[in-house]
Amino acid sequence: MSQKSRPRRNFYGRLKGKSLKRSQKAYLDEDLGALSPGPVSWEDNSDRTPLDLLGLFGGKPVWLEIGFGGGEHMVHQASNNPEVGLIGAEPYINGVAMLLGKIRRAGVDNLAVHPGDVRDLFDVLPENTIDRAFLLYPDPWPKARHHRRRFVTPEHLQPLAKALKPGAIFRVATDIEDYVRQTLEEVPKHGFEWLAERPQDWRQPWDDWISTRYEQKALREGRTPHYLTFQKS
Repeated sequence: MSQKSRPRRNFYGRLKGKSLKRSQKAYLDEDLGALSPGPVSWEDNSDRTPLDLLGLFGGKPVWLEIGFGGGEHMVHQASNNPEVGLIGAEPYINGVAMLLGKIRRAGVDNLAVHPGDVRDLFDVLPENTIDRAFLLYPDPWPKARHHRRRFVTPEHLQPLAKALKPGAIFRVATDIEDYVRQTLEEVPKHGFEWLAERPQDWRQPWDDWISTRYEQKALREGRTPHYLTFQKS
């Protein structure tokens, strides 16, 4: 396959925060490589060959978490669903290190980690292969001029829809009312149906939910979480 042209992609979030602990540096050095889903970066996969998800998880259903933060939800799902393989994408290296520590403590082995931009991962996810996706407390980009940076825009939703199987579930959790508005406006345009039939369907968390540190912060600051469930047509 011929080499493809790398698209121009601006990245606006944080890549690194405060200094990592010695143990976290060890997690990155010792564990991260073995958890790779395969060649994702343009340097490693310039022709954008699709990942071998069958070989990665042995034919298990595959779930995707977009921006896993500190990793508590991802490890929770992996622990409770050993019959599933999970891929997480997170560019914030401090969050990746926190996830790796949680993986060690939980002893789960049905995960893969891409420590980078999910758009690069979308490039190499085979079409119609992801059974479930999570977008939990994404960066709200509250200023109106920054709303185009949010995940719920065509740049992200088009490749997400392409990767998801028909009938796949897409969960979005946010405490920002304007993010809810934009999500409900944009996601259905890309082949998704909002499954809520009554207010409790978006006011109450999912049965298998574990509250994250971002949600706890929102609750402390008086913001109301919203739990939106979509299904790909």
